[in-house]
Amino acid sequence: MTIHGRHTISLFLGPLALLLLTSGCSGPEASSLDLSWSGVPDRPWPGPELWPNRVQDWVVRGERLEAELALPMRTVHLLTREVDLQRGEVSVRIEMGLGASPGAGETRGSDAEAPGEDLPRVSAAGMLLGAGGTELDPRRRSLIHHSSGPGGGLFLGVDANGYLFASDFSGEMGPMARSAIPLDDTGALRLSVRVVPEGGGGRVTLLASSLDTGEESVSLDAGILPVSALSGGVALVAHAPQPDGPKAWFRRVQMEGDGLEVLANGRLGPVLGAMHTLSRDTMRLTAQLFPVSGPLDGSGPTFPDSVLLETRDEGGRWGTAGRSPVEVPGYTATFRVEDWPSGRDVSYRLTYLPGPGRGGGGDSYEGTVRAEPISKEEVVVAAFTGNHNVASPGVDQGSFDWIHHLWFPHEEVVAHVKAHAPDFLFFSGDQVYEGASPTAADYQHPYGDYLYKWYLWLWAFRDLTRDIPSVAIPDDHDVFHGNVWGAGGRPTPPGLSGAEAQDQGGYRLPPEWVNMVQRTQAAHLPEPRNPEASQYDIDVYFTDIVYGGVSFAVVEDRKFKSPPKLLLPEADVWNGWAQNPEWDARTQGDVPAASLLGESQERFLDDWAEDWKDGVWMKVVLSQTIFADVATIPQDAMSGSVIPSLPIPAPGEWVEGDKMAADMDSNGWPQSGRNRALRAMRKGFSVHLAGDQHLASTIQYGVEEWGDGPFALCVPSVANFWPRRWYPPAPGQNRPPDGPAYTGDFRDGFGNLMTVYAVSNPARWGHDPAALHDRAPGYGIARFNRRTRLVSLEAWPRWADPRTGDGPYPGWPVTFRQEEGYGRTARGYLPTVVVEGMEDPVVQVISEAGGEVLYTLRIRGSRFTPRVFESGSYTLRVGEPGTGDWRVFLGQAPAGDSSRSLEVDF
Repeated sequence: MTIHGRHTISLFLGPLALLLLTSGCSGPEASSLDLSWSGVPDRPWPGPELWPNRVQDWVVRGERLEAELALPMRTVHLLTREVDLQRGEVSVRIEMGLGASPGAGETRGSDAEAPGEDLPRVSAAGMLLGAGGTELDPRRRSLIHHSSGPGGGLFLGVDANGYLFASDFSGEMGPMARSAIPLDDTGALRLSVRVVPEGGGGRVTLLASSLDTGEESVSLDAGILPVSALSGGVALVAHAPQPDGPKAWFRRVQMEGDGLEVLANGRLGPVLGAMHTLSRDTMRLTAQLFPVSGPLDGSGPTFPDSVLLETRDEGGRWGTAGRSPVEVPGYTATFRVEDWPSGRDVSYRLTYLPGPGRGGGGDSYEGTVRAEPISKEEVVVAAFTGNHNVASPGVDQGSFDWIHHLWFPHEEVVAHVKAHAPDFLFFSGDQVYEGASPTAADYQHPYGDYLYKWYLWLWAFRDLTRDIPSVAIPDDHDVFHGNVWGAGGRPTPPGLSGAEAQDQGGYRLPPEWVNMVQRTQAAHLPEPRNPEASQYDIDVYFTDIVYGGVSFAVVEDRKFKSPPKLLLPEADVWNGWAQNPEWDARTQGDVPAASLLGESQERFLDDWAEDWKDGVWMKVVLSQTIFADVATIPQDAMSGSVIPSLPIPAPGEWVEGDKMAADMDSNGWPQSGRNRALRAMRKGFSVHLAGDQHLASTIQYGVEEWGDGPFALCVPSVANFWPRRWYPPAPGQNRPPDGPAYTGDFRDGFGNLMTVYAVSNPARWGHDPAALHDRAPGYGIARFNRRTRLVSLEAWPRWADPRTGDGPYPGWPVTFRQEEGYGRTARGYLPTVVVEGMEDPVVQVISEAGGEVLYTLRIRGSRFTPRVFESGSYTLRVGEPGTGDWRVFLGQAPAGDSSRSLEVDF
């Protein structure tokens, strides 16, 4: 029987059924697949052949893969095979079940969240065929679930009423086919699917029979469909549109045929990836595993699982470097290896070792710890922020274009960054977005939900982190906040949610969950400088790293920040924005006692700026966001929430009518805390790398005067749907004659001094997809030259390919000398230090009036004239700190010029 000339429905136990029962496709044995969970211990992870959507939605239990939650269109994608119908036919046999049938007489109806218009309003299960096509990155198409849209594939299966069906999950072809007669029992069945090339397309046939008896069966001929609709990824599907509907399970999947193609290197896990740091000949590495034991929150029984770290010696032999337990929740294993051979590349291998009686460990994960660039002339840092995976929020409902609007896995960003040959990676936060990236936040299952999104980040960037030392620090969205004022790590008051909870300060989710987040991202950092800094149960991770002579201070600029709503009641703060139009953030906003970094981190920055041991020649601060508010909003707006909905101008077009933003989520507030941090940072002539703002900018901070503080690069987001912009109401002062009006000297919305050098405003850049590229996405590159001490800061568009001669955004690179990072006006000069017998010594200037270190610097060459900023008596220290070659000269008085000299002979 033919419907609309293309859909064929077969009769119960007709010739098609006999055909499927007695024959199958034959194909290359190497491409065949026989997948089961026999012998696999109970755990949340389905195994290395499969990607689950989402982590919390699936579990291996009783040697079956089961849908854990009753939700629409949960998928598990096959990572090691795809269908290419142009190569030949394919057959699939699935042993599965769908619980008790509600009865064949149940009325069918449409479901807003169901794939296609013909899927019943009852539970269903089966497979996706042709998901994402063959041209899409397999990682990208592996996320297809929950929302239908172009490229979604063909859903073939059986519903809880027993009917076989073919439903279009791409949203293009509409309703398809349904068997005339149902299977009596869907509790345990074998579903067979065969796709045979025919008539320029592929004929799709289905057969279902009882798994217990094998006698009763129902068949369906879905007709001939285009090759393009049938070729691509394959996934198992559990569809439960009603929360009390039956949930699916799968026991065995067999595939074969000439049209089945093996995806090389498709297997994933049990170790998904790794991150490491190397500092002062100590290597720290964190292996990230899939959830190899359960439950996800760590509340159940623990298992003595571990990970083995092996390294290859110079003779090519593998040897054990350590063994570390798998820590749950989070499924991480962290290693610390002292006396690391930093002068050469060292290959490493990570192998999961299950506890006794828990089966084999699976594939190893390999990488390289590179030789430290001790003599390399230029050290290159690649920096990232913001990691939206989809085009917009709200993709949980309605149709979604999987091919064009899914931005994960950011493969072009990874390829372009590799072309810069970075020595060091910095991920400044928002590696994870709790909302719609790709799924809405699941506060009922936060452990699995975080891991699902964190795994996506690591899957995208692991080819960088496996070999390049990296820092990743969590920001507000990583801890499932829109904004966070950590207030030292305290919990938010009970009974509040959303912005109302955030404005009270603290963390909404439990300390053990926040610690899990920090552990997955930052456990490979050196030990924290002051682990007792938090007064609550949330750990700290602020620390320093010395790599290639560059000293990095890793700072937490959210955890200790005060909540402005409690300190500025007259401002009527909501989500960090003053709602009282009469209140002035510049004149009324500063609270001297308010915390930005907290006392412990301020002391750490002071100490770090003075410490130039171990050959350090450059200082760099790494934090979540910059210490200014480089943003404007429309004159009548009371927050930045309106910006994403405003028209995006053409490149170079000016937007009139904006005012300075005063967003207290930026580190322009609190002003006094901001200035204390900058005074400490400039003592080491530091450069600041940060992100968060979704608007790339390079500025120089001012504290007492413009240009007297560090330079900063706020890097562009990898991808975002929450843009910011910078169209100040008056042009900047003291800008170059040809400089854009948005450059020059400004006071931000809080009155802070800043000199703006470059900004990448959203613009219609002409790159597809516009929803991604018009919001100025990309990454940052910082170059530090050991010989010249020149620093180059760059913001790169996502679409620009440095391999073909493309360049950064207009206005970059911004290049300056290291000494310009403390541009305070000199009021006098100490004698010029002239050094013999030592190249590039360290010079430190100390005020004898109060004992304060003014600044410390490893000079370039052998001559340096110290500047001072007021009259008095000063101490000079010269040489190599931490050694016997460290000379002290007391009672040095400033003069009006630099004609005097102080000779130091080593």
